[in-house]
Amino acid sequence: MAVIVIKDKCVGCKLCQKACPFEAIDMDGKLAVINEKCTNCKVCIAKCKFDAIIDDAPEDEGVTDLSAYKDVWVFAEQRNGKLMNVALELVGEGRRLAREIGIGTKVSAVLIGDGISGLAQECFEYGADNAYLLEDTLLKNYTTDGYTKVLTDAIRKYKPEIVIFGATHIGRDLAPRVAARLNTGLTADCTRLDVKVSSYIDYAVKNTTLDTSDLDPNSEDKGLKQTRPAFGGNLMATIICPKTRPQMSTVRPGVMTKRERNPQATGEIITVSPAIAETDIRTQILDIVKSAKELVSLTDADIICSGGRGLGDASGFELIKKFADKVGGVVGSSRAAVDAGWIDHSHQVGQTGTTVKPKIYFACGISGAIQHLAGMQTSELIVAINKDPSAPIFEVADYGIVGDLYKIIPEIIEEWDNAETLYESTLTRTDD
Repeated sequence: MAVIVIKDKCVGCKLCQKACPFEAIDMDGKLAVINEKCTNCKVCIAKCKFDAIIDDAPEDEGVTDLSAYKDVWVFAEQRNGKLMNVALELVGEGRRLAREIGIGTKVSAVLIGDGISGLAQECFEYGADNAYLLEDTLLKNYTTDGYTKVLTDAIRKYKPEIVIFGATHIGRDLAPRVAARLNTGLTADCTRLDVKVSSYIDYAVKNTTLDTSDLDPNSEDKGLKQTRPAFGGNLMATIICPKTRPQMSTVRPGVMTKRERNPQATGEIITVSPAIAETDIRTQILDIVKSAKELVSLTDADIICSGGRGLGDASGFELIKKFADKVGGVVGSSRAAVDAGWIDHSHQVGQTGTTVKPKIYFACGISGAIQHLAGMQTSELIVAINKDPSAPIFEVADYGIVGDLYKIIPEIIEEWDNAETLYESTLTRTDD
């Protein structure tokens, strides 16, 4: 334990006890005592006015034995007993990383909840080699304290080399707290993950036989390269974590591609008994109220029709909604439209909204700010409609239409109706 109390200086003022967010300080008479709940957050050191609490960690405490860590873990987020799509996307990505690291490296899905053992098979079918199962009635619903404690304990025990989370509301809340407890780094909102293996490749080229015993097992060449947008999306930064483990990242839904499902796949379920009590959870869930508003699932949509500032006002989304309904898609939007109050944030596509990868993406009246492009440029087919022929959106579009969207979209809808009528009449003639 790095934080200690100097008995001769402690006056029993209790300032440290009041400041501790983890109830890790008890009072023995007038002496503060650090208990086992301490996470070394060092808040107490800053609060003590008498220099009675110090960090007694040796200088080399921060040195991590990197060779003690192996395997790739994916936090398989589930809600109400259903796996989130991003969890399955990351299982496939984790499998790719595990294969890049080398023979013997496994990808593991980490399932936390209650009565969720059946989800392990789905993880196996999408690429997981095994699944760690942490079940308890206290973990049925997500709580920051509960999930943080059991996941941190599991990581400390099994020592995975890499841990990946989906950048959902839960993942963004959980990942940084676990990283802080483990005193390791975290790269948020990654768009690409790779294993740095250049030295191994160079070595193999120069040597007929690759003898890995000649290579340093702690070399950063086996480290994770985590790429994410920086400076407002104007450049891509690649970040590494060479001195601590595990290496942790969050990845937005829709960025990675799910592996093809294999119903015959199997794997090992590793049951972990979480050490958790009601006193470990500082919040209490009284009721879960689901939103009554219309929800949109952008990450699952095959076709997205998005509107931007070029719509002019909120009424423009009535046309976008009609367009989306006609082509069997959902309504998206740019940040400008959301900031203007024309549509709810749940429809926003982009770096500060939802990252999507539909089969067809219609960008209507969207100029193409780099933050928006970062969230949709991997779509299979992009169709842009804009008055400005120099709009940046045309640089990523597969098809561009320069003109007034209020004239063009009704014409597309009309042609769609004509095509449907022609198709139906062809079927009728065939039946006759």
